[in-house]
Amino acid sequence: MTGSPDPRLNAVRPDLADRRLEGQVTADRFVDGVPRRIIAALAPVRRHPAGNAPLDTEALFGEAVTVFDEDDEGWAWVQLRNDGYVGYVPSAALGRPGAAPTHRVCVPRTLVFPGYDIKLPPLHDLPMGAALAVVGAGQDHNAAYARIEPAGAVVLQHLEPVASAAADYAAIAERFLGVPYLWGGKSASGIDCSGLVQIACQMAGIDAPRDTDMQERALGTRVAGVEALQRGDLVFWKGHVGIMLDGARLLHANAHHMLTAIEPLMETMARFEERGIAVTSVRRLRPAAAVHG
Repeated sequence: MTGSPDPRLNAVRPDLADRRLEGQVTADRFVDGVPRRIIAALAPVRRHPAGNAPLDTEALFGEAVTVFDEDDEGWAWVQLRNDGYVGYVPSAALGRPGAAPTHRVCVPRTLVFPGYDIKLPPLHDLPMGAALAVVGAGQDHNAAYARIEPAGAVVLQHLEPVASAAADYAAIAERFLGVPYLWGGKSASGIDCSGLVQIACQMAGIDAPRDTDMQERALGTRVAGVEALQRGDLVFWKGHVGIMLDGARLLHANAHHMLTAIEPLMETMARFEERGIAVTSVRRLRPAAAVHG
């Protein structure tokens, strides 16, 4: 491997590494990972095994992970299967793989009820993108429900098959308007700029990396300048990204508003330029006709 491997995407520490990296990196020992699945509604993925360590991203309910190490303090060193991100999650958030997911949550947030009755106290909530194994169905006079593993029922209209792909990822992102800004967040409880892009792309069937630098390298094709922007274009600055809703308006989770907001792109650019930060690129994922809905 040329240069140092990116620790965000490679499970390597001085004392331990993924066996698949043997011969490419140096470590005291190499291990095979163990498959697990996230059983918490939302699990923090931290840079170090501590509750006050930086939050790098979040893993969603049902997400498959590979576990390389667990300590006595309740932390597991894992790699997320969806985007390859490596970090530490609470061991309590992990369970056995179980049945393969059949559906996913398609609204920003839904509730899991203990039975087929919306008047029952919810067990917990689930974020958009949470992957569920539906094992039964039922209904009452209010709604139709899907029974999920390991327990509980979700109203059917909040779910879609895992293979679904929304036509307009910008419309998915708009559903997070007003959500608080959270560094490393990826849900309606709190989200950051690249998390917003990633979850919107995921719901549209587009594989997107987690961080802005990765997204800028991997997503779409480069567009020259900001003069002919279309809905769905991604505008990048160093460490920041937003989604164009049309030729003039930008949707982005940002620390200026401390929430997901819509504003004229020119205002955003001016604010960054005051700090000496210029647009680094514009990327187009799909032709405008494919995303405008």
